[in-house]
Amino acid sequence: MNLNRTFLQPEKNSQPATLLPFRFVPLDELRYVAVNAGGEHIVTDRNAIESLIDGKLPVEHPQADDFEARHFLSREKTTIAMLASQIRTRLSGLPDFTGLHMFVVTLRCDHSCQYCQVSRVSEDRAAFDMTPETADAALAHVFKSPSPHIKIEFQGGETLLNFELIKYIIEKAMILGANRDIQFVIATNLGFIDEEIINYCRDKQVFFSVSLDGPAFLHDANRPRPGNDSHARVKNALHRVRNSLGVERVSALMTTTKLSLSYPKEIVDEYVSLGFDTIFLRPLSDYGFASRSRGKIGYQSNAFVDFFKVALDRVIKWNLKGTRIVEAYTHLLLRRILTSYPTGYVDLQSPSGMGIGALLYNYNGKVYTADEGRMLAEMGDDTFCIGHVNDDYGNLIHGSNLVPMLRESMVEAVPMCSDCAFNLYCGTDPLYHYRSQGDWVGHRPTSDFCFRNMEIIKHLICLLEDDRESREVLMSWMP
Repeated sequence: MNLNRTFLQPEKNSQPATLLPFRFVPLDELRYVAVNAGGEHIVTDRNAIESLIDGKLPVEHPQADDFEARHFLSREKTTIAMLASQIRTRLSGLPDFTGLHMFVVTLRCDHSCQYCQVSRVSEDRAAFDMTPETADAALAHVFKSPSPHIKIEFQGGETLLNFELIKYIIEKAMILGANRDIQFVIATNLGFIDEEIINYCRDKQVFFSVSLDGPAFLHDANRPRPGNDSHARVKNALHRVRNSLGVERVSALMTTTKLSLSYPKEIVDEYVSLGFDTIFLRPLSDYGFASRSRGKIGYQSNAFVDFFKVALDRVIKWNLKGTRIVEAYTHLLLRRILTSYPTGYVDLQSPSGMGIGALLYNYNGKVYTADEGRMLAEMGDDTFCIGHVNDDYGNLIHGSNLVPMLRESMVEAVPMCSDCAFNLYCGTDPLYHYRSQGDWVGHRPTSDFCFRNMEIIKHLICLLEDDRESREVLMSWMP
């Protein structure tokens, strides 16, 4: 947009207004969404946008004041400073650098999940467990990050099969990071939880992230194990862990398979019945065994979007009945749509959060820019490996392909992203596009990542605009 173009219909005795940068996209058959350089949006019609661009929007137009109040127009130089402040706030997390550090402590696991993205091994501890020496080298990198807030997340395989190393890492991290705010999270299926683990995690303020795909028939179908009792084990262990640690210390993640698509309401209801106040509706990732099982458990992105809308409606209805439950991805997007505060979520960053937002230390010492990077490596592609824990920290960050990857991930430079009205709300996810389309940039018209986010963002804006009850619920999740 031309910063020198003036608003041609100023009020009497008022200063002409300058048109400020914005982008726009159709919302439905009649309306458009216009988003300014700071991320504020207005839903309007095509005539208003054309009049605004041409400098002919009359002062009596019902949205004239909104355009000025939301910084699409300016009569004062301070408006530019306010836009700059909004942009600066959105990028305020960058100086902190890497806050999330993931340790793959083992690949051993008792489950054979259909969508598993890494190798599954049962016995060979020596070959598939991280060693204390590898953990020491990884911890040295963790505390070279300038971030005052460090999250160490333990992943697997089934993490509790190597709980002795988890304890080792926690104890050492608490010494090395005595002046940092450190949070520990164990991602687990809870199948091997016992009182010793529960008591230790209670004393060290450890959080749990549990896999839960929905009701028993669905969870056990997605996550088979000997005895076909995965759901029963989760439910039993969940009760024990909460009784000792507190409800707030246990969250859950679900993965949407083809079978899941038929049960959006039942999945949400299961989370409510088990006392969760958050659900994260995640699509299937096309890595590892999930890729090999694509024909059995995969689906088109429009099917996921339909599933997401029905499930979100169910979440909203529970809120309207007095039971608070938040859909996590919706909350992330709303935070980006309605505020200037950064989310820290890797997939919705520009530049990408890979490496600078998260690092993963694999059981064998290799370092990856994201969890999906090591999953891709299990398929024989080490593109997103940036080195080894024994490498110098500077070489990990500057001597790898991380910097060119990040350069290609700026939404301001990615074809079509640069012109998209939602580019401040979305991200570019180079790893996803490398896997699905062959390069870090990808092709946005055929990108499932782009399609899903575009449709979900439009749906959320429609709910905010058109459905008073839904808007009240969604706004109650802010900030």
